[in-house]
Amino acid sequence: MIFDTHAHLNFKDYDEDRKELLQKTLDKGVGMINVGADLKTSKKAVEIAQKYENVYATAGVHPSHANDKLELDILKELAQDKKVVAIGEVGLDYFRKPDKEEIEKQKEVLLKQIELAQDENLPLVLHCRKAHSDMLSLISEKDIKGVVHCFSGDWETAKRYLDLDLYLGFNGIIYKNPYSKDVIQKISLSKMIVETDCPFLLPPQAEGGRNEPINVRYIIKEIANIKNIKEIEVEKQTTKNAENLFKLDNS
Repeated sequence: MIFDTHAHLNFKDYDEDRKELLQKTLDKGVGMINVGADLKTSKKAVEIAQKYENVYATAGVHPSHANDKLELDILKELAQDKKVVAIGEVGLDYFRKPDKEEIEKQKEVLLKQIELAQDENLPLVLHCRKAHSDMLSLISEKDIKGVVHCFSGDWETAKRYLDLDLYLGFNGIIYKNPYSKDVIQKISLSKMIVETDCPFLLPPQAEGGRNEPINVRYIIKEIANIKNIKEIEVEKQTTKNAENLFKLDNS
């Protein structure tokens, strides 16, 4: 069993065939962590995880929902479910050039969820887009554990996260991001985890317009090609990393 550590089968994109896709994926030896982006999708992720072995969930509020009411009591309740393995995805997103007020709101929501993760002894799934400087400033003294999902920064930025003992998550962005090959060549396999971010970021080799957890195997293959090692090495180590970070019961 390998794991797609960042999937969104809890999103509406899979409403028509979710059950069939889940079973097909598990039958092919791929487990998953469905990641919450707000209260609704966090609840859905937990609901799905409760029904399947090797399917887990996270609970959290994405920075794009920072202006929603943050109901920490509900998030805390979700976080205590035995199938919830992280708080996320949480973070900062400056891609659409938010104004100062929105930036401060994103930071406020992130900090509250960091506190929740610490209280519940859970790792964080961090989302960071065009905001690495602020993210690093916020977390550098927080003694957190977790992963920087969909990492797309350069090697200097990667080193700063690695110095905080965080993992970096890699998905289909590696096919088009100009820094990814250099970072993957330099980073230790022991600090990497693999993901799809499905339904987004479809690898170019995959068929169809909607990404699926099974396509995490393409990410493993590409990392092996870049590092010039065998796929099985990537598969075994990244699975071990996921098990260690998220405390997965890989049965």
